[in-house]
Amino acid sequence: MALGIAFVGSGFSARFHLRGLVGVRNVEVKGVYSRNLNSSKEFAGLSEQLGLGKPKVYDDISKMLSDKEINAVWLTVPNDAHLEYTKLISEEVSQGRSNVYGIAVEKPLARNVKEAKEMIRLVEKAGLLHGYLENQIFMPSVVRAKEAIWEMGARNSGRPYLARAAEEHSGPHNSWFWKPTISGGGALIDMTCHSLEATRFLLTDPSKDKSSLKPKHVYAEIKTLKWNKEEYARHLKERYNVDFMKEPAEDYALTVITYEDDIGNLIIAETRTSWNFVGAGLRLSVEVLGPEYSVNINTLQSELSTFFSRNVKLPPSETFVEKQNADQGLMPIIPDEAVTYGYQGEDRHMIESFLSRKMPIENWYDGLLIVQLMMHAYLSAENGRKISFNPHQVEDFIPKVARGSYSTI
Repeated sequence: MALGIAFVGSGFSARFHLRGLVGVRNVEVKGVYSRNLNSSKEFAGLSEQLGLGKPKVYDDISKMLSDKEINAVWLTVPNDAHLEYTKLISEEVSQGRSNVYGIAVEKPLARNVKEAKEMIRLVEKAGLLHGYLENQIFMPSVVRAKEAIWEMGARNSGRPYLARAAEEHSGPHNSWFWKPTISGGGALIDMTCHSLEATRFLLTDPSKDKSSLKPKHVYAEIKTLKWNKEEYARHLKERYNVDFMKEPAEDYALTVITYEDDIGNLIIAETRTSWNFVGAGLRLSVEVLGPEYSVNINTLQSELSTFFSRNVKLPPSETFVEKQNADQGLMPIIPDEAVTYGYQGEDRHMIESFLSRKMPIENWYDGLLIVQLMMHAYLSAENGRKISFNPHQVEDFIPKVARGSYSTI
């Protein structure tokens, strides 16, 4: 039996998921809806080309959801539309107008805690299974790292006590990322969500429930280091028609979480994210330290590389690595980014979970905790001090950057 899925959204992340689905059994892409009809048609063509099915292109999402062969939805739209489409999908299901019983949403779950909680309320009222698409905890390197940490390191010398993670690149692909009143923030909400969940995943004892690792304190700093400079702001205006000087966002974020495990050990997670990295392209790095061991991951330390001399003039592309910054010299090549970055692993897990009618292990409650941690990070940065983790204090909190009142000075 194959799971029939539909995509709401047909852009960058949706196409990464298509490439990930190539290695997943028992799934067929049945439909696609987005506000950009041409993009939807291109997406449908790519799906057919990859052998994933010939999805029907819809200009009405309600009609798509009424297709009896569609059982699950992948929600891959901009952050400000997550709640809107969750409401619509939940309503169609609640009214018996859809056979959908599972929904997976691209990170971050929502722009703030209030939106995240409302999304969970809606899907649970509709009886929907829900999956949180956090690809980094499904990266093969991260999965194997966790096995090495806990099956060998922790078993023989003690649990890990420090994890560091970073995601760095030269800036987002789409204009809405650069508009914090739409996205909900800058580099922190765009990328720190990844690093927070990757470190939490690696530091959590796999023999215990996720709740065994409890956040105690949060400290964060956010800054705008590059993109408020005149020449770079002008570039954003020319490329994306974004006035970054008028509505800026942070392009760098440092967040430190202090956790406590179930027997009282204090555990530290350090995360750094930025839109300022000038290198081969997207770099994901993770380091975990324990009493007598360490683990390191760096996606740009690739097994494959290429070299082009200055006499070769290649057009700008992202052929070798996401957000590639150069087309000459020595460059790493990631053979299959959808696999390396964890898209294949997360999509396989969601498909298998939905087919079995089970809640995915990575679900919207995980997404909610990450939103709560990010809101604490913004609050800490605004206050200029470490703060205690208390979900009630960020229940209605909207960061200054998301309200359009953030200053880069």
